[in-house]
This record gives sequence, C-alpha cells and structure tokens, in this order.
Amino acid sequence: MTVRELTTEGRDALTELVVRGMVRGDVSPALQESVDAGLALQKGPLVMPAPHAAEIVGEWVRLDDEADREVLLQAFYRFLPLNRSLRELCTAWQCLPGGAVNDHSDAGYDAGIRDQFDDAHEGITPVLRRAARSTPEFETYADRLQVALDTYDEGRPEYLASPVIDSYHTVWMHIHQLFLLRLGITRADDEALEEKLVNGETP
Repeated sequence: MTVRELTTEGRDALTELVVRGMVRGDVSPALQESVDAGLALQKGPLVMPAPHAAEIVGEWVRLDDEADREVLLQAFYRFLPLNRSLRELCTAWQCLPGGAVNDHSDAGYDAGIRDQFDDAHEGITPVLRRAARSTPEFETYADRLQVALDTYDEGRPEYLASPVIDSYHTVWMHIHQLFLLRLGITRADDEALEEKLVNGETP
C-alpha cells in the first residue's frame, strides 16, 4: 500500500497517530494501512509514526485560508509562553527543588504543584476557545485536560505527567502538535518563537 492508496479512515488514523505521537493496544484496520505503507512503525503493543509521517500529515491538514491561519497563529502566540510554564511545572512535579526525584512522599509539595496545574488550565482554556474559531478540533481539548485533572483528584497521580496515558501533560503535547501541523511550523522554528515570546519580544 502507498500513501495515495490510504482510505479516508486510514488518513484520519494516521493524522491522529501523528498528533498523539504513539498509540498502545490493538491496531485498527485503518491504522494498519499506515503500517503497511511504511508510515507507522509497530513495536510490540506500540505504534508510532514513521519519521516522514508528520510531513505528510502536515500537507493534508495545514491551513490554507489566510484569515483562519491568522486566527490560529494569534492563539499560538498565546500558547507558547504557557507551554514553557507547563514544561517547568511538569519538571517541578517530577523533581524536587534540589534536583532529587520527587517520590511524592511530601503531600504538601504535591498539593502545591497540583494547584499550579489549575492556573495552567485557566490560562489554556481561552487559548483553546480562540484556536477553535479556525480549527474546530481544538474544542475537545479543554474537556480532555479537565478529565486528566479530575482523574488525578480521584487518586491517580500519574494523570498529571505520565507519558503513556492521556495525562495532563500528554494531552497538552497533543495540543502543541496540532498547532504545529495546522500552521506548518517546524520544531526548530517553534522553539525559536517560544524563546522570543517568553523574553517579551515581538514574534
């Protein structure tokens, strides 16, 4: 099978895989198309996109309408400083201030970090609303982030930052990837732009 032979369902499955970065579990027939076409790699229970898959998906989903692109770009400019803060927050969740691994024995410390995730959520929610004006896919992400926080509060601490489930950090990464695909921005340009915005420079 080739890229051109992918069905609509196969293209959708590959797009989701690229946004998510990996999927775990049984491979659906739609996703199997990408495996057969060399666009996805299966390693045991994991399926990951091939290195060139993001470029192909980017060609499919990149916004062409200039007005929609500008709306999404303005949302992205607001997202990137929040993204820096979220990464720092996840680091603080995983490591104590002195650099030791957080073994989560200090309930007070963990509670303080959890409160800061509420601040992150308050910041990202209006950004997602703005992004959804041009790209409706963003509409679902605020709810998915809230589910991760609620699941944490129900006694599942891994739902803040674990990379193997839909934790808060994992869903946030999906948001970031969707921005990059829709805007056609490379990771290198993304990092440079984030640095500018964090430093208060004009993009």
